[in-house]
Amino acid sequence: MTIDFNNIDEACITGFKGGHGELLTRNYDDGKCKIMMSRLRPGAASGPHTHTGDCEIVYVVSGVATFHCDGTTETVRAGQVHYCPDGHSHYMENNTDCDLCYLAIVPKQP
Repeated sequence: MTIDFNNIDEACITGFKGGHGELLTRNYDDGKCKIMMSRLRPGAASGPHTHTGDCEIVYVVSGVATFHCDGTTETVRAGQVHYCPDGHSHYMENNTDCDLCYLAIVPKQP
């Protein structure tokens, strides 16, 4: 199965999960797995949230992400992955002057 994000409408979300700033995203969700190609605008951040019954894998395509996961701060650059396991909390920030582009995958636990 091919998912072509170019054929999925882009949504603009302000304050994603209680954060601030703009998130531009194209999402595929079949109820078992959510796959998102997104751009977090400069100065924007998602809100803190806990993964319950799922996990999240975030591959940074371009830019630099600052992740806060379970009280630890980490910098994730293009070509690197941030992983938030089931039962853990995190949020991300874009503290740069360029868009943060990433692919996020959230598979539901069976």
